[in-house]
Amino acid sequence: MENNSTEQVHEYSPGNIGYMLTCIAFVWLMIPGVGYFYSGMARSKSALSLIMLSCWSMAIVCVQWFLFGYSLAFSKTATPLVGNFDNIFLKDVNDKPNVVNPEIPDMVFCIYQGMFAAITPALAIGAAAERARFLPATVFIFLWTTLVYDFLACWTWNPNGWSLNMGGLDFAGGTPVHISSGAAALAYAVVLGQREKTHVDEEFKPHNMANVFLGTGFIWFGWFGFNGGSALQPNMRAVMACFVTSLSGAVGGITWVFLDYRHEKKYSALGFCVGAVAGLVCCTPACGYISPASSIVFGVVGATACNMALNLKHLLKYDDALDVFAVHGVGGIIGNILTGVFAQKKYADDIVGGWLDGHWMQVVYQLIDTVAGLSWSFVVTFIILWVMNKVPGFSLRVDIEMERVGLDQGELGFSCYEHVEDVRSVKGSTEQISVQDMVRNGIKNQAFEVEQSRM
Repeated sequence: MENNSTEQVHEYSPGNIGYMLTCIAFVWLMIPGVGYFYSGMARSKSALSLIMLSCWSMAIVCVQWFLFGYSLAFSKTATPLVGNFDNIFLKDVNDKPNVVNPEIPDMVFCIYQGMFAAITPALAIGAAAERARFLPATVFIFLWTTLVYDFLACWTWNPNGWSLNMGGLDFAGGTPVHISSGAAALAYAVVLGQREKTHVDEEFKPHNMANVFLGTGFIWFGWFGFNGGSALQPNMRAVMACFVTSLSGAVGGITWVFLDYRHEKKYSALGFCVGAVAGLVCCTPACGYISPASSIVFGVVGATACNMALNLKHLLKYDDALDVFAVHGVGGIIGNILTGVFAQKKYADDIVGGWLDGHWMQVVYQLIDTVAGLSWSFVVTFIILWVMNKVPGFSLRVDIEMERVGLDQGELGFSCYEHVEDVRSVKGSTEQISVQDMVRNGIKNQAFEVEQSRM
């Protein structure tokens, strides 16, 4: 039978599609990785809540992306600031070429970019650890993705976006992912206020370094799909993006360990994990444009700047619980600026290059994009949170008793660990600690007595 249809049939390489599907799976794995990374860095009584919120971000954003998120970010007739509703409910998003790369179908590109959208609020929510209510956090993730992420993704990657047309370079998410999540984390921390210390001399220390390393492993592994996949094809650009990303992360981890050694005279396991993430963050906007030698600079400078930025929360008196702004915000800023210096045309023939190629205006373009993204994310996030906090039933912070008990038991009804009541009284309430924590702190006799009382 003769086919009278005039609709163009597009032939795609199965290799391209298979590569992108693999990268989608890699980036998905980063999301629970963020949960484990944050969980290990928090106190044990709120550890599960952070894993839950990270995976919850995936669920909420997946729905938002289907409803209208993808259309706002990547519709083919977008404005310079944001897209429209041409593709709501993924209307006309199937096997036609996508707006960025015609070599892969629109649906594949949609799923891949949906992973970026899902992980970004999961990063930001870390600043609210141990004191943010679950329901308002859910609403925040939906609103923030719509009003912040979708706008930044459009102006950074959509061919109609103002930053892309200005000449800004961002290969894999320096502004839409890292700067935006860092600025949002800062706003969230400012609005929520300080966590309560149950003891005057209490320090907020990681409770489970094994989880931190597990999360770091998932994140680092997934970053090969995050940055390498942004080439949108299995080519040499993807190969180079993977190599420079991993090299920057490795150098960042090493740099942070030696920076901390100056003060503690210890080789910090936590410092290695955080430094590696800082190096990976810093390299993200540049990874498709730079040489391996340049990526070493990204690792050293990125880790050093992020390490120094940890002091900001003490200087400015805000409680960014897991240092999201210091690592992702500052790391993204440094990465954007260094991209303007080290980007080279010989690694990407679709760009003019940066300072190494004599293109002096590139750093100016990077600074404009950085300031715009940071300002948009912080201001819009602050407005969203301020308004929500005024709406009855949507106050952002848990009450003081729930904060003392911990968000795991207070809001989820489960814990990462089996908890027992400590005999110590904390301001008229009962502190919940685990037998494992008692043993770890040398309170073996107390742990034994508690176990005996339960038999």
